[in-house]
Amino acid sequence: MAFKLPKTESGVPLLGIGSGTAYYKQSADAPPNPQLIKIFETAVKEGFTHLDSAECYGNDAELKAALENVTKQGVSRDEIFITDKYYSGDASHSIHSKYANPYDRIKKLTEELGTPYIDLYLLHSPFVSKEVNGFDLKEAWKYVQQALDDGLVKMIGVSNFRVEDIEEIWNTTKTNPQVNQIEFNAFLQNQTPGIVQFCQSHGILVEAYSPLAPLTTADLTKGAGLEFDQFLTELSKKYSKTKTQLLLRWVIQQNIVPITTTSKVERFEEYKGIFEFELAESDVEKIKELGNAYKPVIRKYWIPEFGHYDAEL
Repeated sequence: MAFKLPKTESGVPLLGIGSGTAYYKQSADAPPNPQLIKIFETAVKEGFTHLDSAECYGNDAELKAALENVTKQGVSRDEIFITDKYYSGDASHSIHSKYANPYDRIKKLTEELGTPYIDLYLLHSPFVSKEVNGFDLKEAWKYVQQALDDGLVKMIGVSNFRVEDIEEIWNTTKTNPQVNQIEFNAFLQNQTPGIVQFCQSHGILVEAYSPLAPLTTADLTKGAGLEFDQFLTELSKKYSKTKTQLLLRWVIQQNIVPITTTSKVERFEEYKGIFEFELAESDVEKIKELGNAYKPVIRKYWIPEFGHYDAEL
């Protein structure tokens, strides 16, 4: 691996390769997806060693195959950063993890993958119910703390947590959440009110999934969308970088780690270019300003849970 992915001060590599969205499987019993195995393998070979997965994606088999293959090719386990998430469920409480609790999930996953630890372990959502899950949110966090204490994970955190959700588990164990992975992009700069500022002021690293939604989902043909796209075109010429590179760089310069996904191995060369330049602070602020002007916000996930906040954002 000639290319070395930069890391945050806490040791989290500055770009994650996700296995959700297009790779999400309706059933974990479905055959392994060879394309995802190839993407994971190529990512590691190209130096993108931050692999982001989750129980509900159903991709444990693909991750296992990729780890076995790159290990045979001489890549050591400590060179790879693996994230997993316990499937807490959604606000409907109609579906949740098949595992008894977060500790049980992480214990069985390490055994299945043949690895002594997972680098980062997250509660996928705050929607935990004593009646449905068998434990409440505070107890769920205690299971995560136990996994950390027992060395099964190196870091612990949450995903899709609002301010009030983090406050509910804050100081209930000896370790507070180190990461909050949320939906974040220029057109959705807070998944829920004040969450980014709260996390960053409390020493919680923010990770951003769906960071490229402005390019893939928004209407860039009129109004604020058109103005935003025109500015990106100007910046593309100024920095000799693609719009993808510009938006991922913009995320990083706000001390947020982007998590993205791809089906094209050639994307890794493009991703390397993110670390070859810096946006001027004035350009960072202009992207932020133009992004905030796009209404309604671009929200792709957790709409029943968080869509009612859109008018506030």
